[in-house]
Amino acid sequence: MTPGPTRPHPGAEPAAGRVPRALVPLAGLAVAFLVLPLVGLLQRAPWSDLGTVARSPEVGDALRLSLATALASTAVVVTLGVPLAWVLARSPFPGRRLVRALVTLPMVLPPVVGGAALLFALGRNSPLGRWLDGTLGITLPFSTAGVVIAQSFVALPFLVVTVEGALRAGDRGLEEAATTLGAGRWTVLRRVTLPQVGPSLVAGAVLAWARALGEFGATITFNGSLQGRTQTMPLAVYQALQRDQGAAIVLSLVLVAVSLLVLVALRDRWTRAL
Repeated sequence: MTPGPTRPHPGAEPAAGRVPRALVPLAGLAVAFLVLPLVGLLQRAPWSDLGTVARSPEVGDALRLSLATALASTAVVVTLGVPLAWVLARSPFPGRRLVRALVTLPMVLPPVVGGAALLFALGRNSPLGRWLDGTLGITLPFSTAGVVIAQSFVALPFLVVTVEGALRAGDRGLEEAATTLGAGRWTVLRRVTLPQVGPSLVAGAVLAWARALGEFGATITFNGSLQGRTQTMPLAVYQALQRDQGAAIVLSLVLVAVSLLVLVALRDRWTRAL
């Protein structure tokens, strides 16, 4: 008598969806690798002085400036990044691959190099910088506006890549149906396309905001570190490390807490979109 096929145990996970056991320890090691630096911060934190340092004017100025410039740079990134993602996803043109490579360049470029490039392009000694200074009276380096520009430069690719991927993977059938029914391009964009890519747009904006909040290299190269003007939280941490390690740890904990609060609050939105 030939034995029949083996029935899976009730409640058992289908074999096709199981994670190989050999990968589980590696996944746990990855989690430990991410958590270990945070444990180090918590272990060395001067808890008795936490309130005093957190209420200091330096921390308040840096935190307010970081939040304000990160929000402003996110607005710039959304304003410029959505049209760029749209063109890259839907408009074939010569050199599109080159433009796409240029868009992603700030993601792999050393931030200090990005800051130096901004300084050479927009500094007072550059043609554009001299024109802005002489004609409009606008000096971007070592200013709060310069901080927004540096943060936008490094954060823009995160939104463009996310939204472009959603546009390329989206269902074009609804857009074609709306066009067939007489809807114009702006109507299709507003009522069909943007609602479809909305979660990805939120995801890209959150990632861009988080990147802007933690930006350091381009900001300090292009703007220096002036309290209340260009000194964001990462720059305040760097300066505190050179004179007061306890203050640097407190500043780092504040930055980690703010970032985690925002990312956890928006977790369901951006993880579904990615």
